[in-house]
Amino acid sequence: MLELELNGQRYSKAHHASGLMAQLEGRSRKSIDFKHCNISAVMLQLGYPYIRGYKPLANYQGLLFDVVEDRLRGNRSVDQAVEAAVGRPAAEVSIPAMDIVWVDPPPAAKRPAETWRPTFRHLVRDYLAQEARNRSLGQAGELFVAEFEARRLDAAGKKSLAARVEHVAASMGDGLGFDVLSFDLDGRERLIEVKTTSFGELTPFFVSRNELARSEADRDQYHLYRVFDFRDQPRLFGLQGAISEQCSLDPVSYLARVA
Repeated sequence: MLELELNGQRYSKAHHASGLMAQLEGRSRKSIDFKHCNISAVMLQLGYPYIRGYKPLANYQGLLFDVVEDRLRGNRSVDQAVEAAVGRPAAEVSIPAMDIVWVDPPPAAKRPAETWRPTFRHLVRDYLAQEARNRSLGQAGELFVAEFEARRLDAAGKKSLAARVEHVAASMGDGLGFDVLSFDLDGRERLIEVKTTSFGELTPFFVSRNELARSEADRDQYHLYRVFDFRDQPRLFGLQGAISEQCSLDPVSYLARVA
């Protein structure tokens, strides 16, 4: 199903589940959907996106991890589909309706980080990191947020503030620790860092040391906007304040110097 989804082909989760129920006697549709959510968590741990609609549930058995890893190993067609998806150039997207675009943050966004243990697995991909390096996707997401903010302020009767919304990552550089300068309705500056993905809302994202520091220094004004499902039905949610207080942070790499 993931391969079909990434290739833009239609499929039916219900039809797929019915087939599994026929093969797995005694399994309900709910239990099958639950297992797919477990698989989504495994996929993320291995560096892959997950199937839209199956939100990751991490309380899975080790055997499931091994089975999923084994199925993915050597499955070149899935790898090719993901590689194409994360590297595909993104076009600018217009906002259909404000009330459809803005959603509440997912509850799992504030879960405590799990204790990390080394696995030394052969199959670990960095597809999510590759997507994060897709500059056209990142820029398209930033422009999307800039338009959203201008329309939000304009709809509230703050036309002068709407006109001052600025894509500062483009006009001033990307070292500010945020991407879009906007405003609250009272005129207070809103510093917005934008993180964009073509995948689901629970897809992990990467933050820099500079972004973390800016969110700490200006926590009352700092907002992280997570844009997701960007290519199909773009939506976003916001997290206000220090990133370290809003998200579970997992150090995945280090800058090393000879001691």
